[in-house]
Amino acid sequence: MGSRRRRPHSHGRWVVPSVAPAAAAFAAAGLLLVVVAFHCFLSPPLGDGGGVRRPNPPFLLNKPAELRRNVIGAVDFAVPSGGSKLGDALWESKAASNFFGCSNATKQFADAKAVTKSDRYLMIATSGGLNQQRTGIIDAVVAARILNATLVIPTLDQKSFWKDASDFAEIFDVESFISSLSNDVKIIRQVPDRNGKTLSPYKMRIPRKCTPKCYENRVLPALLKKHVVQLTKFDYRLSNRLETDLQKLRCRVNYHTLQFTDPILKMGEMLAQRMRLKSGRFIALHLRFEPDMLAFSGCYYGGGDIERRELGEIRKRWKTLRASNPDRERRHGKCPLTPEEVGLMLRALGFGKDVHLYVASGDVYGGEETLAPLKALFPNFHSKETLATKEELAPFLPYSSRMAALDFIVCDGSDVFVTNNNGNMARMLAGRRRYFGHKRTIRPNAKKLYSLFLNRTTMSWDSFASKVQTSQKGFMGEPNEVKLGRGEFHEHPMDCICAKTKGKTGRIRSHSIKLPGEVVENHSSDGDLDWRDLDYGEHTPLGRDSSNETESDDNRIGGSDIPELEEMMSD
Repeated sequence: MGSRRRRPHSHGRWVVPSVAPAAAAFAAAGLLLVVVAFHCFLSPPLGDGGGVRRPNPPFLLNKPAELRRNVIGAVDFAVPSGGSKLGDALWESKAASNFFGCSNATKQFADAKAVTKSDRYLMIATSGGLNQQRTGIIDAVVAARILNATLVIPTLDQKSFWKDASDFAEIFDVESFISSLSNDVKIIRQVPDRNGKTLSPYKMRIPRKCTPKCYENRVLPALLKKHVVQLTKFDYRLSNRLETDLQKLRCRVNYHTLQFTDPILKMGEMLAQRMRLKSGRFIALHLRFEPDMLAFSGCYYGGGDIERRELGEIRKRWKTLRASNPDRERRHGKCPLTPEEVGLMLRALGFGKDVHLYVASGDVYGGEETLAPLKALFPNFHSKETLATKEELAPFLPYSSRMAALDFIVCDGSDVFVTNNNGNMARMLAGRRRYFGHKRTIRPNAKKLYSLFLNRTTMSWDSFASKVQTSQKGFMGEPNEVKLGRGEFHEHPMDCICAKTKGKTGRIRSHSIKLPGEVVENHSSDGDLDWRDLDYGEHTPLGRDSSNETESDDNRIGGSDIPELEEMMSD
């Protein structure tokens, strides 16, 4: 066919000349454009000067130090640099000022001197990491009150995974603990000698979530006969459901009398102050993405055979664990979010790139490369190791509980606290933040977020952000979020939170919170906890401590005893 000039037609069709050299040049140019486009499509995402581009679902860990991304079917997913226009509403609840902590004893709560029996001494051996031990200490005070006994300063767990040799007085202020509770429970440092002889305690184990009647039936007979009883592995050994005065006693211990020592307090407050100097407001994130945590969870993050082999080897420590179903666990919201997913959630909620982030975490699986996406989303990334010098941290470094205490103080002092699991530290801080003014506390709604992260390549950023915000309703630490009959008291101290309401005379009066459909007495559930209710490193085996432990633990976490659990779970 001979060459023809291009001629316009009424249907607007172009006729391309059939000259061979021109056709070849056109084909070459087209091929080059296809190659460049394909190369750009497969290139790693850029930092977000004007927005971060994230191709698709969660990262793949082929190796702890290797990140890959699945880009098949990716669409533009630009994360804006700026935050939302919500302002203060994003950082704090408008309803927070309507509530306050109220834990004073009622007039009906008798003074300790009137009820304490002189021949009853209760000793406690705590279990687990810092915050699990904290729950034991708090409940020990209440147990002593139930038994009308003198409490001996609790013994801390020095044999678990962390092998922290610290005693009670090296972490907590003993004098303040004893004196501030003097009207509630008599507390002494050690059991006095009798006729020049040291009294040996009778050791026993009680079931988890033991009620006051349970203490009276199981512990009191031994106390009357032996006079000195030590309760071992004392964690979650007291019911969530107690009469109001006993619940308020729990709160007085937890929020007012159990204070860290001055060196720990000063260092923790200094770290928090340094965060404040960097930015007026900051977020604290309890990340929980350590190898042991992931191994025990049975979750899978796309790292192929290498990840399965590495985490599988760690998982073999617990011979009684059932085979996991990673897809089901993830689908049901039982897996920790990846660092990138946490970052995307926070940006979707409206926190901008300029926000300062304090991260409390152990060794993250995948190391720095696993953290890279989170750091790209929040470049102002801090930890106690970056805020303090080695010399400043030196007195605390050898002691895991003291290091955990520093994180606890900074997280408590943050404007927004974000938890990536519902472990001991997360629960203790959530309850504390509710008590002291409902400071913003965010818990990922992992079940709903899972499908959003999985399908985010099919939607724009604005659509994704809107869906995240909808999914997180009820998980933002608002005063009316508490689902009655669920959770445990240290997370939901409802008997110790009062609402301000105006009476007919305009006076501000307080009363216990009562939400629609609520039975005030039943704020918490005694349903079984599972592993996700405890912090990494804080699951503990329930083997016998001595030959005279008379009670087996019939109400164990998850319904079974898992050997060596305390070798892994921690704060």
